[in-house]
Amino acid sequence: MRSLDREVFNQDLFNRIEKVITDYSLIGPDDKVAVALSGGKDSVLTLYALHGFKEKFNFELVAIAIDEGISGYRADGLHIARLHASKLGIELLEKSLKEEMDITLDQAANFHHTACIPCGVFRRYLLNQTASDLGADKLATGHNLDDEVQSFLMSFARADTRRFAKFGPKLDRIHPRMIPRIKPLWEIHEKQVGLWAVLNDLEVHMAECPYAYTSFRSHLKNFLNQLEEKRPGTKMNLLKSFQKSFQFKKSRLKVADLHECQRCGEPSSSLLCKACEIREEITGD
Repeated sequence: MRSLDREVFNQDLFNRIEKVITDYSLIGPDDKVAVALSGGKDSVLTLYALHGFKEKFNFELVAIAIDEGISGYRADGLHIARLHASKLGIELLEKSLKEEMDITLDQAANFHHTACIPCGVFRRYLLNQTASDLGADKLATGHNLDDEVQSFLMSFARADTRRFAKFGPKLDRIHPRMIPRIKPLWEIHEKQVGLWAVLNDLEVHMAECPYAYTSFRSHLKNFLNQLEEKRPGTKMNLLKSFQKSFQFKKSRLKVADLHECQRCGEPSSSLLCKACEIREEITGD
């Protein structure tokens, strides 16, 4: 019975992921798609789902793993990323923050009240740079419905309306070296991702980042989970509301003109990109 339940659950889950890919034209024929693979449940599901759709949508698949330099945490995730990439026969390219920028996130955490800000900046930087070097057409991330609602409400609470144009299941290419991001799990609840990993007996990195508790996102996540428990459907309703706001804002917001960072040459809206700016702040170079 459990096997049958698993099969039904898997089929429904993958059908919903496929619907997002189709409805929002996330992948085109002959695309090269790079998956941001951390070893966590969301990125592992993204890898397996896209691997299952390779022939149907006719695209190439590779994976990228980033070692941010978080002692006692990241090594386990990298091990699991290697495990699943090898199992599926998918090329995995690993990049280290220490090797690429001569710093670690543990070092960066000493210069910010939360490590999440430099972590997000450096991860986006290395993922985009690596995907561009690989000649990827799309960069697939494991952002799920919960992540998207949290991000939307964080920007809403901060009155940072400029970020609204960056939300949604697919981003446009705004610079030759800015790889468009896609989010195949955009309408999938985080709990459903976890259930998929359990039902299929897959090893995933479940440990929470040691810096997560300091973030605004962590507090908001707990609040939304409590709200969802009392009023099921709240998160999906928020996403639907977001979709309307997203379409409204998307048509009226202009993306800032991008040029090249004076230091590293990567796309930037300022003379120095945010990654080089933070690195300079930390190292003094």
